[in-house]
Amino acid sequence: MLKSEKEQVIKELNEKFGRAKTAVLAEFRKVNVDTVTRLRKKLRDGGVEYRVLKNTLAKRAAKGTSVEPLSEQFVGPVAVAMSYDDVVAPAKILADFIKGLETIKLRGGVVEGRKIDAAQVQALARMPGLNELRAQLLGLINLPAQRLLRTIREPSARLSRTVKAYSEKK
Repeated sequence: MLKSEKEQVIKELNEKFGRAKTAVLAEFRKVNVDTVTRLRKKLRDGGVEYRVLKNTLAKRAAKGTSVEPLSEQFVGPVAVAMSYDDVVAPAKILADFIKGLETIKLRGGVVEGRKIDAAQVQALARMPGLNELRAQLLGLINLPAQRLLRTIREPSARLSRTVKAYSEKK
Protein backbone atom coordinates (compact mmCIF):
# COMPACT_ATOMS: atom_id res chain seq x y z
CA MET A 1 0.00 0.00 0.00
CA LEU A 2 1.34 3.42 -0.89
CA LYS A 3 1.93 6.02 1.79
CA SER A 4 -0.80 8.27 0.35
CA GLU A 5 -3.28 5.35 0.47
CA LYS A 6 -2.33 4.65 4.09
CA GLU A 7 -2.86 8.28 5.02
CA GLN A 8 -6.28 8.22 3.35
CA VAL A 9 -7.27 5.05 5.25
CA ILE A 10 -6.08 6.56 8.55
CA LYS A 11 -8.02 9.76 7.91
CA GLU A 12 -11.19 7.83 7.02
CA LEU A 13 -10.90 5.53 10.06
CA ASN A 14 -10.19 8.48 12.36
CA GLU A 15 -13.35 10.22 11.19
CA LYS A 16 -15.42 7.03 11.69
CA PHE A 17 -13.89 6.31 15.10
CA GLY A 18 -14.67 9.89 16.12
CA ARG A 19 -18.36 9.57 15.17
CA ALA A 20 -18.90 6.07 16.62
CA LYS A 21 -20.99 5.84 19.77
CA THR A 22 -20.14 2.17 20.14
CA ALA A 23 -17.30 0.04 18.80
CA VAL A 24 -16.98 -3.68 19.49
CA LEU A 25 -13.80 -5.60 18.68
CA ALA A 26 -14.03 -9.18 17.47
CA GLU A 27 -11.18 -11.61 16.97
CA PHE A 28 -11.56 -14.02 14.09
CA ARG A 29 -9.59 -17.08 13.09
CA LYS A 30 -10.21 -19.41 10.15
CA VAL A 31 -13.60 -17.95 9.25
CA ASN A 32 -14.99 -19.02 5.90
CA VAL A 33 -16.35 -16.57 3.34
CA ASP A 34 -19.98 -17.66 3.77
CA THR A 35 -19.89 -16.96 7.51
CA VAL A 36 -18.34 -13.51 7.02
CA THR A 37 -20.89 -12.68 4.31
CA ARG A 38 -23.80 -13.62 6.59
CA LEU A 39 -22.30 -11.60 9.45
CA ARG A 40 -21.77 -8.53 7.26
CA LYS A 41 -25.37 -8.74 6.00
CA LYS A 42 -26.78 -8.94 9.54
CA LEU A 43 -24.66 -6.02 10.68
CA ARG A 44 -25.57 -3.93 7.64
CA ASP A 45 -29.28 -4.65 8.20
CA GLY A 46 -28.83 -3.50 11.80
CA GLY A 47 -27.21 -0.22 10.78
CA VAL A 48 -23.77 -1.29 12.01
CA GLU A 49 -20.52 -0.82 10.07
CA TYR A 50 -18.08 -3.73 10.09
CA ARG A 51 -14.42 -3.35 9.14
CA VAL A 52 -11.47 -5.73 9.23
CA LEU A 53 -8.59 -3.65 10.50
CA LYS A 54 -4.96 -3.35 9.63
CA ASN A 55 -3.68 -2.97 13.18
CA THR A 56 -0.91 -0.41 12.63
CA LEU A 57 -3.23 1.87 10.69
CA ALA A 58 -6.06 1.41 13.21
CA LYS A 59 -3.76 2.32 16.13
CA ARG A 60 -2.76 5.54 14.40
CA ALA A 61 -6.36 6.33 13.43
CA ALA A 62 -7.66 5.77 16.97
CA LYS A 63 -5.52 8.55 18.48
CA GLY A 64 -7.69 11.35 19.80
CA THR A 65 -10.99 9.47 19.35
CA SER A 66 -13.31 7.59 21.69
CA VAL A 67 -11.89 4.30 20.35
CA GLU A 68 -8.36 5.10 21.60
CA PRO A 69 -8.72 2.96 24.79
CA LEU A 70 -9.03 -0.11 22.52
CA SER A 71 -5.82 0.57 20.60
CA GLU A 72 -3.72 -1.85 22.68
CA GLN A 73 -6.10 -4.64 21.60
CA PHE A 74 -5.37 -4.04 17.91
CA VAL A 75 -3.19 -7.16 17.76
CA GLY A 76 -3.71 -10.17 15.54
CA PRO A 77 -6.71 -10.65 13.26
CA VAL A 78 -9.37 -8.20 14.50
CA ALA A 79 -12.45 -6.54 13.14
CA VAL A 80 -14.49 -3.70 14.54
CA ALA A 81 -18.26 -3.26 14.47
CA MET A 82 -19.24 0.40 14.89
CA SER A 83 -22.58 2.05 15.40
CA TYR A 84 -23.26 5.74 15.09
CA ASP A 85 -26.83 5.69 16.48
CA ASP A 86 -27.82 2.63 18.52
CA VAL A 87 -25.42 1.89 21.37
CA VAL A 88 -26.56 -1.71 21.83
CA ALA A 89 -26.80 -2.86 18.18
CA PRO A 90 -23.18 -3.96 17.50
CA ALA A 91 -22.94 -5.97 20.71
CA LYS A 92 -26.38 -7.52 20.26
CA ILE A 93 -25.83 -8.57 16.63
CA LEU A 94 -22.30 -9.90 17.18
CA ALA A 95 -23.17 -11.77 20.37
CA ASP A 96 -26.21 -13.34 18.72
CA PHE A 97 -24.25 -14.32 15.60
CA ILE A 98 -21.25 -15.90 17.33
CA LYS A 99 -23.28 -18.24 19.55
CA GLY A 100 -21.90 -21.69 18.81
CA LEU A 101 -19.03 -20.35 16.68
CA GLU A 102 -15.53 -20.88 17.96
CA THR A 103 -13.88 -19.00 15.11
CA ILE A 104 -15.07 -15.54 16.23
CA LYS A 105 -14.61 -14.20 19.76
CA LEU A 106 -15.48 -10.86 21.33
CA ARG A 107 -12.49 -8.98 22.71
CA GLY A 108 -14.07 -5.87 24.16
CA GLY A 109 -15.39 -2.54 23.11
CA VAL A 110 -15.99 1.11 23.75
CA VAL A 111 -19.34 2.65 24.63
CA GLU A 112 -19.37 6.43 24.36
CA GLY A 113 -15.68 6.64 25.26
CA ARG A 114 -15.70 4.08 28.08
CA LYS A 115 -13.76 0.87 27.58
CA ILE A 116 -15.61 -2.38 28.30
CA ASP A 117 -14.35 -5.97 28.33
CA ALA A 118 -15.85 -9.02 26.60
CA ALA A 119 -18.13 -9.88 29.55
CA GLN A 120 -19.51 -6.34 29.57
CA VAL A 121 -20.10 -6.57 25.81
CA GLN A 122 -22.18 -9.70 26.47
CA ALA A 123 -24.11 -7.83 29.18
CA LEU A 124 -24.66 -4.93 26.76
CA ALA A 125 -25.99 -7.41 24.20
CA ARG A 126 -28.68 -8.55 26.65
CA MET A 127 -29.99 -4.99 27.06
CA PRO A 128 -32.95 -3.89 24.95
CA GLY A 129 -32.07 -1.99 21.80
CA LEU A 130 -33.19 1.49 20.85
CA ASN A 131 -36.33 0.32 19.03
CA GLU A 132 -37.32 -1.99 21.89
CA LEU A 133 -36.90 0.85 24.40
CA ARG A 134 -39.05 3.11 22.24
CA ALA A 135 -41.76 0.44 22.08
CA GLN A 136 -41.67 0.00 25.86
CA LEU A 137 -41.90 3.76 26.38
CA LEU A 138 -44.88 4.04 24.04
CA GLY A 139 -46.56 1.19 25.88
CA LEU A 140 -46.08 2.98 29.19
CA ILE A 141 -47.43 6.22 27.75
CA ASN A 142 -50.51 4.48 26.32
CA LEU A 143 -51.28 2.43 29.44
CA PRO A 144 -53.10 5.16 31.45
CA ALA A 145 -55.22 6.12 28.43
CA GLN A 146 -56.18 2.49 27.85
CA ARG A 147 -57.18 2.05 31.50
CA LEU A 148 -59.24 5.26 31.43
CA LEU A 149 -61.03 4.15 28.28
CA ARG A 150 -61.77 0.73 29.81
CA THR A 151 -63.14 2.41 32.96
CA ILE A 152 -65.38 4.74 30.94
CA ARG A 153 -66.73 1.87 28.81
CA GLU A 154 -67.42 -0.50 31.71
CA PRO A 155 -70.78 0.88 32.95
CA SER A 156 -72.35 0.76 29.49
CA ALA A 157 -70.90 -2.70 28.85
CA ARG A 158 -72.26 -3.92 32.18
CA LEU A 159 -75.70 -2.49 31.37
CA SER A 160 -75.74 -4.19 27.95
CA ARG A 161 -74.75 -7.54 29.51
CA THR A 162 -77.51 -7.19 32.09
CA VAL A 163 -80.11 -6.38 29.43
CA LYS A 164 -78.94 -9.32 27.29
CA ALA A 165 -79.07 -11.72 30.25
CA TYR A 166 -82.55 -10.45 31.17
CA SER A 167 -83.79 -10.89 27.56
CA GLU A 168 -82.39 -14.43 27.37
CA LYS A 169 -84.08 -15.29 30.65
CA LYS A 170 -87.59 -14.68 29.25
